[in-house]
Amino acid sequence: MAQRREKKGAPSKDRRPVKKKTSILTTENIVWVDYKDVNLLRRFMSERAKIRARRVTGNSQQQQVAVARAIRVAREMALLPYSVRQVTQRSKGRRDRDRDRDDRELRPEREPEVAQTEPGESDEFEGADDEVVEVPDAIEDET
Repeated sequence: MAQRREKKGAPSKDRRPVKKKTSILTTENIVWVDYKDVNLLRRFMSERAKIRARRVTGNSQQQQVAVARAIRVAREMALLPYSVRQVTQRSKGRRDRDRDRDDRELRPEREPEVAQTEPGESDEFEGADDEVVEVPDAIEDET
């Protein structure tokens, strides 16, 4: 025979009554949701550009349908993003360290390139045909 499970929630008499959320549309007396009103529509979207649920926004069913339709049209017209690309920092786990080490092993270490001039070349006079004259360190007198 099937056994009944008991609910693990708090008794109903101990729970606090849930406060009904008021919609942004009703507080600002907005009757028509326009797809071009991007600032208003962004308030009904999450950080990752998802449409927020009715229980979060407090919209009625009709308002939620109108908001969702306006967001979809605004996305189609490229006024709102479909998704937001977020760059997350990876944890310093073993996988990341191994990948970094493998990359360093595969990549040869290169020394920084330094512009070297050959004898007879000068940075100041390009194209000059001067000969290089070597000067001895010490000049001895024959007197």
